[in-house]
Amino acid sequence: MTTGHDEEAGAPLEDQATIGRPGAYAKGMARRRQILDRAIEVFRERGADGTSLRRIAEAIGVSHAALRHYFDSLEQLLVAVYAHAEAARDDDPNLPEPSSAVDVMVQSAVQNLEVPGLVQLYSTLVAASLEARSTEAKEYFTSRFAHLRVALEAQVRAEQEAGQLRADVDAAQIAALLIAASDGLQIQWLLEPEIELEGTLSAFHALLEPRP
Repeated sequence: MTTGHDEEAGAPLEDQATIGRPGAYAKGMARRRQILDRAIEVFRERGADGTSLRRIAEAIGVSHAALRHYFDSLEQLLVAVYAHAEAARDDDPNLPEPSSAVDVMVQSAVQNLEVPGLVQLYSTLVAASLEARSTEAKEYFTSRFAHLRVALEAQVRAEQEAGQLRADVDAAQIAALLIAASDGLQIQWLLEPEIELEGTLSAFHALLEPRP
């Protein structure tokens, strides 16, 4: 749900290790991207309910065997779809550059709401990552949260040193709270779409203002 781009590492999480098999040649890599792009559109249109490798293959117009060529399991495919969607959003040149750690989370959450199926997919995958049999989701989200906390903590600390944020709260704790608030509010939004997510998250601006 939150951004997958790590400013410290300088690359989206998906670029750090390809999820599934990328294909041996450039043509295979391009085909894999086409599959993921089409899968994102399926989630945009239909949401994340009732998915299986075979049903997703039918929806995106490829054979089940073709899908299995790149992805070993449904979990692996779904993690790759989410990572690909998040990386594409982070690389969107039309998005303004967030001016603060709070704005990073606000912008990311607002963008997520444009594809409700992906918000639902994220929640499902995070829950699945807690199960003993999970491999792909657990590895991906453990790494993702760790990178995101580091990146946000660095940004919060820089804002504190510049006098833009209150300095009497630990930067790492602020980063963790921003992530938790963003994720929690998006789950609430899934249950109650009328919730004012952007305004609620933006309240952190006032909460973190430097004290006189």
